[in-house]
Parts: sequence; C-alpha cells; structure tokens
Amino acid sequence: MPAWLQLMLDSLQPLLWAGLVFTIPLTLLSFVLGLALGLVTAIVRLFGPKPLVMVARFYVWVIRGTPLLVQLFVIFYGLPSLGILLDAFPAALIGFTLNIGAYTSEIIRAVISSVPRGQWEAAYSIGMSWSQAMRRTILPQATRVAVPPLSNTFISLVKDTSLAAAITVPELFQTAQRIVATTYEPLILYIEAALIYLALSSVLSALQVRLEKRFARYGGFLEARA
Repeated sequence: MPAWLQLMLDSLQPLLWAGLVFTIPLTLLSFVLGLALGLVTAIVRLFGPKPLVMVARFYVWVIRGTPLLVQLFVIFYGLPSLGILLDAFPAALIGFTLNIGAYTSEIIRAVISSVPRGQWEAAYSIGMSWSQAMRRTILPQATRVAVPPLSNTFISLVKDTSLAAAITVPELFQTAQRIVATTYEPLILYIEAALIYLALSSVLSALQVRLEKRFARYGGFLEARA
C-alpha cells in the first residue's frame, strides 16, 4: 500500500472523531441558537419599538461588517482583558451564534416581508391575534421561502467551523493540523480534511434538495417540473 494512502487511512479515524465530537455539535448548536436569535432580531426590526429597532440594526451592522475570524478572536482572546474568561468551545459557540443570528435575521425579515398583506388581513378577519396570525399564517408561508437560503447558510456554517481551529477548538481541521505537525505531510492531510468537508456538504446539499421539494409552493417551479 502506498505510504500516502496508509497515512490517510491512519488519520481517518481521529479526523472523523473530531468531526463527530466537535464539528457537528458546534454546527448544530450554533445554527439552532443563531436561528432563534435571528427570528427574534427580525421580528424586532419589523414590529418592535424604535429603540429596539436601532439596537437590532446596530447588531446586524456590526456582525455583517466584520470578519467572522475577527469576531472569534475578540471573544476568545479579547474578552479576558475585561475579566471574561471563556473556554474555546463556548467562545466558538457564542461567536458562530452571533454571526448566524445576524445573517439569518436578514433572511427571515425578507421572507416575512414577502408574505402578502392580505394574509394578515385574512387572519385578523377570522379573529386571530397578532401572535396567532404570525404563528399560524405568516411563519408557515415564510418558511417555504426561507428553506433554500437557510439551508445554504447551514451548509456554509459546516465549513466555517474550521475557523474555530484558530481559537484552539479541537475540531476536524485543527485535528488535521495536529497530525500534520507530527507527520510533516500537509498536502495529504489537508486534502483528506477537505474531502471530509466535501462529503458532509454533499450529503447536506442532497438533503436540501429533498427539503425544498417538500416545501415547494403549489404551482412553483419544482412542482411544475415534476
């Protein structure tokens, strides 16, 4: 067996383990928490009082206007100077959550705004309150539109978790870096890590297609093609 192939086989188990223990949990937790934060931020920007709207806009402006890597460094390396000490994984989780929250808030705000005003009026006409109209009428329709961009955000997040290696989270990419430091074979190990990310992204992309078909609007392109 070629030496490079043996190296890839020997390193596959620790790389997959790092992905299972750190990369996947970090991705799932960050996306769920970020989606909840994004929903709250979007609702505040659309329906909140002006002071809260300004706070939400400022938050989105700062997060979207600065690199994710810088945000992680500020949280992990910068906050200790203020007496706030965080372990690597919680710091990464906070950083990714804040980042995803800002971007998903813009997606959610756009899809809620895309629901015709008549849907609100129809909900009110049958006696629904604002919260009932939002929960039973608006959000279900907005979800159909939000599935593709939110799915893309989730797939991007899987790859972006590699940035957590910069703040010492022992996820998939940092595990590859550690193996490189002992084997001195960066090309082989980094290609192997890239292939694992590619496999994860491919699986998620296939799931995204199935999810889009399930939520396709009646009479939309996907149903017309089917």
